[in-house]
Amino acid sequence: MDVIEPKKLALLRQMQILQKYSDPAHPMTQEQIAGYLREEYGLDIERKAVSRNISTLREAGFEIVSCREGSYINSRDFTDSELRVLIDGVLSSKYISAKYSKDLINKLCGLSSKHFRSHVKHVHSVQEWEKTENPAFFFNIEMVDEAIEQKKQIRFDYNKYGIDKKLHKTFTHQASPYQLILHNQRYYLMARNEQWKNLSFYRLDRITNMTLTEEKLVPINKVEGFRDGIDYRELSTALPYMYTDKPEMVEFVADESVIDQIIDWFGRNIFVSSCGDGKIRVSVKVSPMAMEHWAMQYAGYVTVTSPQTLVDSIKKRLQTAAEKYGG
Repeated sequence: MDVIEPKKLALLRQMQILQKYSDPAHPMTQEQIAGYLREEYGLDIERKAVSRNISTLREAGFEIVSCREGSYINSRDFTDSELRVLIDGVLSSKYISAKYSKDLINKLCGLSSKHFRSHVKHVHSVQEWEKTENPAFFFNIEMVDEAIEQKKQIRFDYNKYGIDKKLHKTFTHQASPYQLILHNQRYYLMARNEQWKNLSFYRLDRITNMTLTEEKLVPINKVEGFRDGIDYRELSTALPYMYTDKPEMVEFVADESVIDQIIDWFGRNIFVSSCGDGKIRVSVKVSPMAMEHWAMQYAGYVTVTSPQTLVDSIKKRLQTAAEKYGG
């Protein structure tokens, strides 16, 4: 340690030492604490001063436990299991780039003792996970929050992947932003497109070059179908794939064995009745476009029965698919 700090910082540094190195499984003796203070901060203090500092920290409200083996921090903002959940969420999030994932995981690890890192060795595999290459994700979140706060519209480029597996600009949009929604492990910007005057959902990891404009945001209650604001439970049920066509009542018959998948996609705000012979009838208010996509995914287990326009559209798609396979 080249820099010797003034002793008035000893109390703060001792707390940092305890946060970094101690936990219930790793209590620290006064000699160890004094050693780390000397090694890391150039602070040379006596054991009695270490003991007095522990008492002062307790009086300040920090839960420091002393036992025969030493002292340790017994309470943190997050438990290790909570940190594991947060880290796994970052690791599996496709919308956070590999670099930002690594940085964020390191910050989360820093909220526990150094011993915690040995239990999260799998975080080093961050480069092996499928991640976005768009570094603007967190900037986009900040810009959207600022735009909503200031009640202003935003302008941005929307991108799609090309055959070179890189993002390419498709169009520049101007929109009134309302909310960021995490749905099906993806972040969406819920906004009114100011060119087409309709509600749209944009993948946040597909957005680049976002800026604030001087135009005022159009309130959500001015958008058709949202006069009373946003009902997030209904929104999640009606738009499982974030299509923006108007939700309708849809009925379908399904094998009882896929009830788990039905609830996973549409939630519990559905009507279910038994048809016998292992079949169930389900009614749900949902986007017809989304329902068509979902029904194709579960074509072996689900038969849509109404509305007829949706039934006809699914039949046509199935016939087209059969023709592609020589059917």
